[in-house]
Amino acid sequence: MSESVIQSSRPPAIVLVEPQLGENVGTAARAMANFGLHDLRIVNPREGWPNERARAAASRADHVIDHVQVFPSVEAAIADLGLVYATTARQRELAKDVAGPREAAVKLLELGQSGPVGVLFGRERSGLTNDEVALADAILTLPVEPTFSSLNIAQAVLVIAYEWRLALLGGEASGLPLVGPTEEDLAPKGEVIRMFEHLEGALDEVDFFRPAEKRPHMVRALRTLLLRARLNDQEVRTLRGVVAALERRPTRPRRQHVSADEPGGDEGSR
Repeated sequence: MSESVIQSSRPPAIVLVEPQLGENVGTAARAMANFGLHDLRIVNPREGWPNERARAAASRADHVIDHVQVFPSVEAAIADLGLVYATTARQRELAKDVAGPREAAVKLLELGQSGPVGVLFGRERSGLTNDEVALADAILTLPVEPTFSSLNIAQAVLVIAYEWRLALLGGEASGLPLVGPTEEDLAPKGEVIRMFEHLEGALDEVDFFRPAEKRPHMVRALRTLLLRARLNDQEVRTLRGVVAALERRPTRPRRQHVSADEPGGDEGSR
């Protein structure tokens, strides 16, 4: 898929049909926000709208909750949508294409560039009616265990939102692009070498390098291990503090407190 398609594609609308509990609306909104969806539409929510329990369950996904649209019917909720999938885990006597979440996500991403698209989710207990499914272009079903196929609404929304996000990223499920240490963050080699010498000197004191003829090899192995960590300044200082503690000496000079009664008296409190 071309980069221009990805950049211009609109996230799919999530349409919840007659949800019973505000908490379910809120957790669905949270799942949407996790993966970059924001268009949440509700058809005849049983507890009405707005709903403070939905907001609390959304866990700060306020940008989704604040823009929820409420509709009197499924027809009204999907009136502006092009492609619409209906989620169901039941066999339907309807001549409709059936897609899994990955295939559907790709299609939603592709057609989302030319106009709004969406996914219908049914009631907690009974799902969507046949008439409601008939309004959709295709059926979306998840590869659940047939003998236990019922999902919480938020769980189902999460799966679809995740697959859409995965398609948006070109299929790379590598997680958040967390940034590791850069070359600018690394401690200067001089500081690292002094840490090596400090550590190796402390290990010499306890006769760690045995037999003596293997010392050069053991030192190289130890330095290679530590270099692999790509330490920054603070980490080098921390390791030197650890070595100093193991040497049973202060990690930094202590202030000397002299008693007024005893000139040159004992060291201050430890």
